[in-house]
Amino acid sequence: MTPADLPMLLTLLVIVVTIVLYAIDRFALEFIALGSVVALLAIFSLAPLVSDTQTAPTLGPADLLAGFANPALITVICLLIVGQALFQTDALDKPAKMMVKATRRHPYFAAGAILTTVAVTSGFLNNTPVVVMFLPILSAVAAAQGKSASRFLMPLSFIAILGGMTTLIGSSTNLLVADVAARTSDVRLGFFSFTGFGAILAAVGALYVIFVMPLLLRARRTMADELQSSSGKQFIAQIAITAGHPLEGVEAVAGLFPPLKDMTVRLVQRGERPILPPFENVTLSVGDTVIVAATRSALTSALARRNPLMGTEGNETDDTEPAPSQRSLTLTEAMVAPASRLSGRTIAQSGFHSATGCVIMGVQRRSRMPRMAMTEIRLEPGDVLLIAGGASEIEKLRRYHDVLLLDWSTAEVPPRRLAPRALAIFALLVAVIASGLVPIVSAALTATFAMIAAGCLNVRQALRAVDSRIFMLIGASIASATALEATGGATAIADLLVGALEAQPPMMILSALFFLVMVMTNLLSNNATAVLLTPIAINMAIQTGLPVEAFVTCVIFAANCSFATPIGYQTNLIVMGPGHYRFSDFLIAGTPLAILIWLTFTFLAPVYYGFDML
Repeated sequence: MTPADLPMLLTLLVIVVTIVLYAIDRFALEFIALGSVVALLAIFSLAPLVSDTQTAPTLGPADLLAGFANPALITVICLLIVGQALFQTDALDKPAKMMVKATRRHPYFAAGAILTTVAVTSGFLNNTPVVVMFLPILSAVAAAQGKSASRFLMPLSFIAILGGMTTLIGSSTNLLVADVAARTSDVRLGFFSFTGFGAILAAVGALYVIFVMPLLLRARRTMADELQSSSGKQFIAQIAITAGHPLEGVEAVAGLFPPLKDMTVRLVQRGERPILPPFENVTLSVGDTVIVAATRSALTSALARRNPLMGTEGNETDDTEPAPSQRSLTLTEAMVAPASRLSGRTIAQSGFHSATGCVIMGVQRRSRMPRMAMTEIRLEPGDVLLIAGGASEIEKLRRYHDVLLLDWSTAEVPPRRLAPRALAIFALLVAVIASGLVPIVSAALTATFAMIAAGCLNVRQALRAVDSRIFMLIGASIASATALEATGGATAIADLLVGALEAQPPMMILSALFFLVMVMTNLLSNNATAVLLTPIAINMAIQTGLPVEAFVTCVIFAANCSFATPIGYQTNLIVMGPGHYRFSDFLIAGTPLAILIWLTFTFLAPVYYGFDML
């Protein structure tokens, strides 16, 4: 080993240690990624890599830190924010519910239909915007089925990658390999040159993704998800029918009111006369008060409608304060504290709205479900109140000692009336990206600005959508790839492979090349791996006398097998945050898929390209 080899060996050591630490999952991912960057900075400061003239270093801090300002990183962050805006406005809730309703008897058909659509679409569009397009829909389908999103989002990413390997424009990797091959050989790949073989590999992989992978994925949920999951507990709430209200003139059908199918109507108060169920021949009119028992989810939906069923006006008789803005409405739960001044008082008597600026939307009593108007219930210690207000008013409840704020329950009401704006911005983003008129990073940045400017989400919500793990993973992995290429480490590995396989049969040579590319694409970026190894693959084909196209497509398919790590491909990073995945989840669920595609290619390539297996 010469002194010139030291940076290369140390770089390889850092990459190996980093991957091992990612896999064992004992330290924070951000901490490991930062540590790898610090290690690389130390390597090239203490043992600098020098140029051919041996006078000047070729890698400095600016080179290693450039990944944190990489357009791919900015694109991922912007797409996450755009996706958050779609979630925030529930823009894709109706399409998801339509799919679930259409497949009610066979719920898995909804996810299967979406994944099939993603696979086909990814062959004709870049798979990154395809994943962004379908991620909110699939998340909503999972929520509607009461399942964890982690069961669906990793399959979404993998299906998009599989579909992207079927055409020339399905992935940026395909285009890069085709360009290098055209410049260094006589191979000219057309749009459908490898679609046949790619479709076979994609079909085999899809069977694994749809039927096997869900069995390997754990239902990962955040603490907030677990605490806010539907427990079935119900609140007593009331809906006042005013002029122009959506329920005005609604007639009971079979004793039920169709717009309130998600709620249990316990009483309709008409002046001094209570109307009890069953509600036969009852038509709601102005002045009626409908008393319902409903879950928090149902009440949130009633508030979030473009024409809300429930108002946020105070229930106090002396209410003169403006109601919270529907656009920034936040819901939380709070428990009436022991020795509270609210105890024994009705909501009107409590002065709660005047003191806090918040409105009590519902009351939940564990011991019994009283059949009376919510405003007539005398509060007791232990009652849980569903409270609506602005974010600042909800924050002030911490200092209001008559109730105990349940912090985990705080969530903003989706402003669904802004959904058309969010959908329009998103559709324009996808159209611009698909057309190729502007770079994807420019389109993503513009869409992010438009979402915030249109009020679909605020700056705080946008910042909350930025996953620090994704930021550190991409920046650190680009730094590792830069160091490995500059030190000659990647070339050295490829040269060793060429020398070791000279006397092997054709099938083994092609299989070994596939395996090398597959491993490297999961450790480095797929584009860097493809560009680096395509010329080597072409030289291997020429030296062995085998079809050059077989080796070129081998690199394409293998470079797309970015399943075993989240850093392997951009779509993996996009679904990592929403799916609450760990690094080990990709190893467990993605490694078998990569091996399956590798073995399928190994045994079918000789048949497809017409050369002897041995």
